Amino acid sequence: MSNTQTPAVSVIVAIVSDTTGQANTAHLEPCLAALMKQVQPSESGTSNAEVIVPYHPNVRGIEEMQVRFPSVRFLKIVDLKTYTGRGNSREHHDELRSRGMLAANGAIVALIEDHGIPSDDWLERLIEAHRGPAAGVGGAIENGVTRPLNWAVYFCDFLRFQRPLPEGAVANISDANASYKRVDLDAIRPVWQDVFDEFTINGALRARGEVLAFAPEAVLTQHRQGLRLVPALTERFVWGRSFGASRAKLAGTAHRLSRAILAPALPVVILVRMTVMAWKKKRTWGAFAKALPLTASLVLSWSCGEFVGYLSGRQSSGGVATGDLLAGAGKAG
Repeated sequence: MSNTQTPAVSVIVAIVSDTTGQANTAHLEPCLAALMKQVQPSESGTSNAEVIVPYHPNVRGIEEMQVRFPSVRFLKIVDLKTYTGRGNSREHHDELRSRGMLAANGAIVALIEDHGIPSDDWLERLIEAHRGPAAGVGGAIENGVTRPLNWAVYFCDFLRFQRPLPEGAVANISDANASYKRVDLDAIRPVWQDVFDEFTINGALRARGEVLAFAPEAVLTQHRQGLRLVPALTERFVWGRSFGASRAKLAGTAHRLSRAILAPALPVVILVRMTVMAWKKKRTWGAFAKALPLTASLVLSWSCGEFVGYLSGRQSSGGVATGDLLAGAGKAG
């Protein structure tokens, strides 16, 4: 794609499959295949979208993806501040997102993860939604693998973003299926130019009087391959520790200690909120009930990690965490 072209949307695809192991392109390939079916040239010769994949040098299989998808912009980032090359880390995902956003040319900047498969009309629906006044638009997130463990991970991560979604203004949208008007992102550039943190960015936009909204028809389906219980539990612990440590750094000593003291109650609070939410949504209540023991195990692992984060104040690699499972049983992984 020529640099003189201005796409309607820049899609940033974050490779997040390396929280507990080495990153590869097993999930990226079907994600990009689904995206590229929707990237079409316009009458003016420009494209409706550009696709950008920021990645660190240790991702396996990028060369094959460059051959398979020559129009995708693969950005090799060699100077990440939050990536050590060791496992049990996830802070660099947010830094990679910010690098992709800095390279984006589109009037709309969208963010998804390699685990997600966009629906056939995903781009069209996002563009349509951004004809309205909302600065940020979040799509729906569904589960595409019906194994109990996949359901459990999905419920921990994205139950909040399952259809049906509320109408009108919302407090947060998930960086696994989010989009923002570039002009509004530019207005808060200092907030995200180093690290993309969805809750900080969403809060900064709301503080400016901007509106966030859902686009329920812009559906992305989670297809996590080869999930196993121990890595899933480890992933949940890493995310909880990262979140707890980031909160500890922002809070005073008394607030930090109070959160650590209350941390043992987190599993109950989170599970109650998730159960109420699943009951209200109704669509997948049967799957939720069947996966509940696994979901409870994942929630317990998250809570243990958050407790450690509050006590130690240390993230796995010193970055900024995303996710707020307690605030809404939403994105946490």
